[in-house]
Amino acid sequence: MSALPQKIYPVVDTAEWVNRLGGAGARFIQLRIKNYSPEKLVAEIRQAHTYAKRHGVCLVLNDYWQIALDEGIDYLHLGQEDLDTADLVAIRKAGVRLGISTHCHEELDRALACAPDYVALGPIWPTRLKKMAFGPQGVEKLTEWKKLIGDLPLVAIGGITFERLRACLDAGADSVAAVSDFTLHADPEGQVKRWLAEADAETRAVV
Repeated sequence: MSALPQKIYPVVDTAEWVNRLGGAGARFIQLRIKNYSPEKLVAEIRQAHTYAKRHGVCLVLNDYWQIALDEGIDYLHLGQEDLDTADLVAIRKAGVRLGISTHCHEELDRALACAPDYVALGPIWPTRLKKMAFGPQGVEKLTEWKKLIGDLPLVAIGGITFERLRACLDAGADSVAAVSDFTLHADPEGQVKRWLAEADAETRAVV
């Protein structure tokens, strides 16, 4: 199973954020767009893809699997509800790599049956950005998930801040996702560099 492109994983809602955070050194970024018209949606995704290629970013598109195939996006991220309608055969045939959200054992079993390229677990801590049917999972659940999935990469998401990054990595996460700790920070580019330095320090400590 191939490793993920980077230990930090910003989740953003506009192409310009891909440009800014990619320019600061982030190389694994998810674009999660909601409530755009079809025309604006495709234009925004294309712009994000252009920025991603400019900065060497591995772009992950949330939800819109058909657009991911049409536009040649690197990765697709699907929630459990998205699995009901996504054409997994077409996704695999197109060579698009796949990440799937999980919150409980039943969802993990369903995700693993789809042979994903990574599994995400969340929310690790409470989050106000998205209404969640599941409560906080805690870092201990990351350790449990990692034991269950073995070499398959694990992403931690939900309520994660810079101060919580190390705990997620130590618990078994291969990459750590965050939204507001980047996009609401006074210095988003500087925050990317802080996260990268901390993730790199963790790597050196293990070696």
